[in-house]
Amino acid sequence: MVYEKLSGTDVRCHLCAHSCLIHDGQRGICAVRENQGGTLQSLVYGRVITAHIDPIEKKPLFHLLPGSTSLSIATVGCNFRCKHCQNYDISQYPRERKFEVPGQEMSPEDVVELAIKNGSESISYTYTEPTIFFEFAYDCARLAHEKGIRNVFVSNGYTGPEATRLIAPYLTANNIDLKGDDTFYKEVCGARLKPVQDTIRLMKELGVWVEVTTLIIPGHNDSEKVLTDIAGFLVLIDPAIPWHISRFHPTYKLMDSPVTPVETLRKAMDIGRRAGLKYVYEGNVPGEDGENTYCPACRELLIRRHGYRILDNHIKNSACPRCSMKIEGVWPA
Repeated sequence: MVYEKLSGTDVRCHLCAHSCLIHDGQRGICAVRENQGGTLQSLVYGRVITAHIDPIEKKPLFHLLPGSTSLSIATVGCNFRCKHCQNYDISQYPRERKFEVPGQEMSPEDVVELAIKNGSESISYTYTEPTIFFEFAYDCARLAHEKGIRNVFVSNGYTGPEATRLIAPYLTANNIDLKGDDTFYKEVCGARLKPVQDTIRLMKELGVWVEVTTLIIPGHNDSEKVLTDIAGFLVLIDPAIPWHISRFHPTYKLMDSPVTPVETLRKAMDIGRRAGLKYVYEGNVPGEDGENTYCPACRELLIRRHGYRILDNHIKNSACPRCSMKIEGVWPA
């Protein structure tokens, strides 16, 4: 899906913002889409490398059916090369070795049946970038949608506009990483900032519930300017977009970077609130007050969390029980 045939046997993939020109026998940046005689083929369709039942809060999605579980699946591969990827063993698998595509063979029917069997209210396409296994995610999402199961992307936001418009009718929510400024994207991820911003904007326009995550890495994207620019951009799109500010722990190729100080997270939360964001959260610091949801109007404690667990949820009819202000999100009926 989402590519064009060029002269001879060349093709151009438009699935993500890289728009790779791929010659016969070659693969795109994601390393899992191959030009086979002028036809672009997915190498990972139905090859599920991991499947878990996760709390929806792990995505993180705090305003989507709190306390519910989500069947979470992935294939190998990614269109980014993030030096801090926590799932690098599967996201970078095709680049790290010559490979036969690993994973358990599953059909969309298998995936949806697994979600139903485990009582999951949603299916999350996550762990690696779901855009690179788009055809499989698309078929699963359509079938899940017919069965009344929600669909969630956990994404780097590099999905191209055509693919975004194709998947949006079947997506309930998308947690998109907004990682830093353009320099950060070029140096740490092998990408650019603007396509991510464009995807956030388009997903909102198409009616998908969007939450945004920024993993703060000391010395890379923790400056006041970078954080202020991110918060300002989100406010312009929608002040009700929840912004998750997460703590970094050394991993993969950034083992020399330190753990994010809690003080930096607090600074970022303050920046987000002063910018006008209604919902700003701390991530990867269980037990801190920054995990909780408060009413933006009266500051009533609405949802109390500890890590991925919901301890209390006082939202009634999608509103604050104290002042009746509408709390944006996707809440149980």
